[in-house]
Amino acid sequence: MGALHVDEKNFEAEVLKSSLPVLVDFWAEWCGPCKMIAPVIDQLSVVLQGKMKIAKVNVDESSPLAGQFNVMSIPTLLIFKGGKPVDQIVGAMPKDKLLIKLNPHL
Repeated sequence: MGALHVDEKNFEAEVLKSSLPVLVDFWAEWCGPCKMIAPVIDQLSVVLQGKMKIAKVNVDESSPLAGQFNVMSIPTLLIFKGGKPVDQIVGAMPKDKLLIKLNPHL
């Protein structure tokens, strides 16, 4: 399974028009904390399957998306519901803490 990779081409269909809430991980290859949280993001895609969609945006490849949502530092996790960002988490954190932050949106 794993997280869905999104960019400008499929962001609207996969994130903004999703019937499920979507966690979008804005990341980059060169970002150490992004690499630390990557396995957690992939685990969440399995744990939350059917409850929340998990997506990743590479900010180097999709900088317009990062700019559109004011992503200033990475990793930034945005939670979208009904096509709008409803919450933001900046920085890496352990899976249990991340799940506590995601629970209200499920």
